[in-house]
Amino acid sequence: MSIYTVHEPPLKADESTPDPDRFVFVRDGFSFWAFLLAPLWMLRYRLWLVFVGYVIVAVALQVGLRLIGASSGVIIAVSLLLALLVGFEAATLRRFTLARRRWKNVGIVVGDDLESAERRFFDAWLDKSWSDSSAANASAVGGASRASFATGMATARQPQGSSEVLGLFPQPGAPR
Repeated sequence: MSIYTVHEPPLKADESTPDPDRFVFVRDGFSFWAFLLAPLWMLRYRLWLVFVGYVIVAVALQVGLRLIGASSGVIIAVSLLLALLVGFEAATLRRFTLARRRWKNVGIVVGDDLESAERRFFDAWLDKSWSDSSAANASAVGGASRASFATGMATARQPQGSSEVLGLFPQPGAPR
């Protein structure tokens, strides 16, 4: 299962709601293509500032190592480590660029692949937008606040007998 962060684009001048086709899902984890072909990967995702920084760091490392008389094995090892760093931090670099472009991080979703993560996110997104519009209607008709309606929906979905204990902690009162 992969973890994806979901990023919503800034609204265009003629838009009142975000366009779901423009949402970006960034998979967390190691990126093989960013490791193997870092500059091309950066250009493919339009990471211009990251690309310029990468080129400056790579050239500075190469020149610095040659000036101190490092062997070619050391130079190759340092280049490999830099590529490995880019591969591990590829998702962070994409999220950094999206944040600079004023894209909003709207959530985290888990899925087997991109398609299942998108399906899972948009199902929840549609449910939320439906419940938000229903909360507004309930507020106008019955005087209930949006927060109390949303809280009511959240508690209605909890299974019977559930407690507030999360994670690997034991259930209160359960046998050990």
